[in-house]
Amino acid sequence: MINNYEAMFILQPNLSEAQGKEVFAQLDEAIIKNEGQIVTSGIWSEKRKLGHPIRKFQEGFYYLITFKAKPSAILKLRQIYKLNENILRILITSAA
Repeated sequence: MINNYEAMFILQPNLSEAQGKEVFAQLDEAIIKNEGQIVTSGIWSEKRKLGHPIRKFQEGFYYLITFKAKPSAILKLRQIYKLNENILRILITSAA
């Protein structure tokens, strides 16, 4: 059974353009490696002020991915993303 999901990432604001593209590619690649299909992915908002500091950062890049995957892949994706030090926060939700 394949479900629709949305993943919102808050990334460190001090990434260069090249580093940002590399991180975006890593985020997308993790989904594909876990048998997921990316529907859309892209920057949702650049350098947006955070409601409270996260790891001493006052702002962050927001990156949104809409994808399809098996429910069992979500736990694996969370573990992979937790290891990436450029990600400040992640939220994966089931999309209708």
